[in-house]
Amino acid sequence: MSEFTDAMAQLAAGVSVVTVRDGRDDVGVTVSTLMSVSLDPPLMLVSLGSGGYVNEVLLRQDRWACSLLSSGQAAMASRFAAAGRPSARHLVAGVPHHRGPHSDAIVLDGGVAALEAETTRVVPAGDHTLFVARVLAVDYVAPGLRPLIRLRGRYRAVGA
Repeated sequence: MSEFTDAMAQLAAGVSVVTVRDGRDDVGVTVSTLMSVSLDPPLMLVSLGSGGYVNEVLLRQDRWACSLLSSGQAAMASRFAAAGRPSARHLVAGVPHHRGPHSDAIVLDGGVAALEAETTRVVPAGDHTLFVARVLAVDYVAPGLRPLIRLRGRYRAVGA
């Protein structure tokens, strides 16, 4: 239904990178479907395509990280969105990052915020899977940075 896709492209959405360590390697993906579900307790939701490898790993690993990207991180968003992308460790080579103490997942530095989460509920939804997660930690918040958004198929800075 291309009209639906066209309509949804008109909606601005924040851009984040979800990462998870699966024991052998690190994987990650760019997402624009992340939302706060509850403040008390702190819960968030991320939607991933059901056919993707990150989705498969998140069905096995409960703990993961989410880096909310800043306007200067469009290249990172593109790296994690590319088809056939290599290990997340290779994608962040030379880029400031650290491992989250609660998830052991890669957390990108330089974003507007970073969270670690633990999946509490998985909901199949058409060709996607919704992961509802309890926020374990907020690694950092950088309110002085402008967030990266996706609008009409392009990455943009808020206010740009």
